Amino acid sequence: MRTLATLIGTIAPATAFAAANVPAVNDGIFVWIFLGFFAMVVIGQLIPAVMLVVGLAKGMVAKPAAEIEAR
Repeated sequence: MRTLATLIGTIAPATAFAAANVPAVNDGIFVWIFLGFFAMVVIGQLIPAVMLVVGLAKGMVAKPAAEIEAR
């Protein structure tokens, strides 16, 4: 375990500056495809979440079933 901690402690600071002097380049088509796919996944997860919140709000506002049947 001590060897692993020493190895990680040695490698971690070296990798922190590994890409410090990389010149800025234009993003390729694959970056935009990845970002578009990521956005679609987020939207796909947002739709059921919104439906759940709307259903929860309707359930909290609606009258209880016992009160409806009593009339």
